[in-house]
Amino acid sequence: MDSERPYDLVLFGATGFTGQLTADYLARAVPEGCRWALAGRNPDKLRQVRRQLAATEPRLAELPLLTADAADRAALREVATSARVVISTVGPYLHYGEPLVAACADAGTDYLDLTGEVEFVDRMYLLHHERAKATGARLVHSSGFDSVPHDLGVLFTLGQLPTGTTDAPVSVSGFVRAGGSFSGGTFASSLMAVSRPRATARAARERRAIEERPAGRRIRVAPDGPRWSAEARAWAWPLPTIDAQVIGRSAAALAHYGPDFRYRHYAAVKHLPVALGGTAGIALLVAAAQLPAARKALGALRKPGQGPSAAQRAKAWFTVRFVADSGGARVYTEVSGGDPGYSETAKILAESALCLAFDELPVTAGQVTSAVAMGSALIERLRTAGIRFTVLAKPPGRAPRRAV
Repeated sequence: MDSERPYDLVLFGATGFTGQLTADYLARAVPEGCRWALAGRNPDKLRQVRRQLAATEPRLAELPLLTADAADRAALREVATSARVVISTVGPYLHYGEPLVAACADAGTDYLDLTGEVEFVDRMYLLHHERAKATGARLVHSSGFDSVPHDLGVLFTLGQLPTGTTDAPVSVSGFVRAGGSFSGGTFASSLMAVSRPRATARAARERRAIEERPAGRRIRVAPDGPRWSAEARAWAWPLPTIDAQVIGRSAAALAHYGPDFRYRHYAAVKHLPVALGGTAGIALLVAAAQLPAARKALGALRKPGQGPSAAQRAKAWFTVRFVADSGGARVYTEVSGGDPGYSETAKILAESALCLAFDELPVTAGQVTSAVAMGSALIERLRTAGIRFTVLAKPPGRAPRRAV
């Protein structure tokens, strides 16, 4: 433990919707002796969050509060140099995220966020990966439902293949089902991401031009087109989220994914009209997001800070089912849990921070994925916290299961 820094972890953005859920989880989950603090730009709102925490955890009545605006680089440097791990829940990250990433990379401070914004992740790699490698900082983006269950789900699935089979080509398909709502912050981030296709493509090209590729190995993450999946017993619809890219980067960094690794990422939809309707709706949203007036009108539908109620979150759920083939062997697994966007995301984010702060982990630095930075240690934490990693005894469906 670095005793020269006053805090083991700092939660930045603690007054936002997901930030408050993360603070509430940390209040119940931090180990004895953990030194942590809340940070944000509004001291009155920070004190309100602390009062809410202290109502159920009186020991937190004097929890330290740090005031810092997302654009105040000097204040963010103070936050970064005061902590071993910093969590950021302040999005859209393209608007607000870079100064804190920069501060953590310079200070050698581990950093976690929730972003699903592909352009932001690529830009942060271009700007701060090398500096973080030099200082020892681990920059772990997409540390919520995007993309930990998918990234660690593939890692877990490959661990179920017989020893030696991953010397042959490895093919994994992931099928996502989820039920739940979304917050204003999530909606704003999504609008931001889809409104910048050219900038996103440019950042991806620039990253590919400098990113080191694994020698003598092939990594592919492009899905096939829509199809009926006998394994998922549903229509498999290509899912263009950041998750597949994260998995591809884990595969590139971890040699045990094999010499020839392919991942396909799908939404599993039982009824074809629902899949077609969803595709049409997304296409309309993307088209509207290209027009400033339409984007502004859409953004007003749900303001940042608004989100689903506790009752709504209690009814939400997710499953990600995986099918892996290699060397003639096939395995089926599933990662599942409750409300994906908020309750489970807060849990995943908080447990990731605790994992970086307190667990024995592989030595790594720079912009890395959850599988690379934390791997099996985070799987064990999430299992203990109630997220299920399960081996299916036969193809997904009404199959008997055994937890591993």
